[in-house]
Amino acid sequence: MDHLDKRILHELQHNGRLQNNELAQRVGLSASPCLRRVKQLEDEGVIERYVALLNPQKVNLGLSVFARIWLKSQEAAVVDQFAEAIKDMPEVVECQLMAGDCDFFLRIVVADLDAYRKFQIHHLTQIPCVQSVKTEIPLQTVKSTTALPL
Repeated sequence: MDHLDKRILHELQHNGRLQNNELAQRVGLSASPCLRRVKQLEDEGVIERYVALLNPQKVNLGLSVFARIWLKSQEAAVVDQFAEAIKDMPEVVECQLMAGDCDFFLRIVVADLDAYRKFQIHHLTQIPCVQSVKTEIPLQTVKSTTALPL
């Protein structure tokens, strides 16, 4: 990956709907070579997919919480059981298997605190292998980005 590929990726991370002509102009290429490079980045899996980023408040999902999860054991089957259960929960928008104090770290989006409490009681703590859940509620989002530092 050279500097032109990185410039293409930088532009697409900030606006995935750029038309090829506009993208080519921004990175200093003509349209055909730019399109070939984008296609190659897609084929190589560097660009995984294109998405629309939604405003959570506008779709009634204004509360984002972080939950630390401890499992009853760290056996592979238990970890896999939890991971599979979480995949079916759309409220969990990010799930990380952790090294350190807790076993998993989740980012969960819901409408409000009451919706989170219901989600925790009826879904999260109903996973048989969950020992405990500790929830962190952010007061303010200082930075949130999907762009990787290239």
